[in-house]
Amino acid sequence: MSLPVTMRSRLESLHPRRFFLETWRSIDAERASPDEAARDYEPAIVLVVAAVVLILMEYWGGLVGLRAILHAWDGNIDAEHGAEARLRAGGFWDFAKLSHWCLFRVLGYFVVPAVILELRGERIRDQYLSTKGLREHAWMYGIAYAVVFVCVVCVSFTPEFSTYYPFYDLAHRSWADFVAWELIYASHFFALEFFFRGYVLRACRRSLGSHAIWVSMLPYVMVHFGKPMAETFGALVAGVVLGTLAMRTRSIWLGFAIHVSIALSMDVAALLQTRGLPTVLFPPY
Repeated sequence: MSLPVTMRSRLESLHPRRFFLETWRSIDAERASPDEAARDYEPAIVLVVAAVVLILMEYWGGLVGLRAILHAWDGNIDAEHGAEARLRAGGFWDFAKLSHWCLFRVLGYFVVPAVILELRGERIRDQYLSTKGLREHAWMYGIAYAVVFVCVVCVSFTPEFSTYYPFYDLAHRSWADFVAWELIYASHFFALEFFFRGYVLRACRRSLGSHAIWVSMLPYVMVHFGKPMAETFGALVAGVVLGTLAMRTRSIWLGFAIHVSIALSMDVAALLQTRGLPTVLFPPY
């Protein structure tokens, strides 16, 4: 039995030669001439911004930054009476740490580039935030999710996976904890996609063509350092695939949807393997 023409055409478009090589060639065909590329400073500006943002997130996006903020807020560094102690006593210290981690990345990956774009008179929505043609490519999301989901199920039985996810140790405590965590986690994924698959790729596309994908992929892999090694290697593949998809569709939304869906699946899989899903609506306080 033969496949319908539309389905066959879609499957053929996923052949590596068509999905990668033909897409890269079409992007390279739009590259600026060598003389124009030599006068294009956009890649340099964006990569310097990326370096600064990543440095600030590394040194201030964790406990050091959170404790500095809390100290500036209430001025009390007494371990027994300060803001940190109150958060610990209330059972919300872990959530505060992870919220700071996520929101700092939203600040670095989205707010800082957005401010720079506005100051330069550029539109934020031009950074591959268009939804035009999204429905046409939505089927790719389903296939990509299915493939990665199978991998998630396979690795979810490993001790490394179940002890690492979810990041929020109290996600099982209540549905309020679980939903609040997933929402703030999702905001970080939007910022991540905006930065690596929007801001960086678009700035480098004119001068570097498809090579912009590889430029974006390297720091994207590096931000996964510290996670399970299999996931970090997966980030290398994801950086190329999602970068190609973003440049092909001129949109980050499919990559964002894939990221959020997989992250949610990973958290659910880890909970099912360990402490189980929440059984109450709110924390017992």
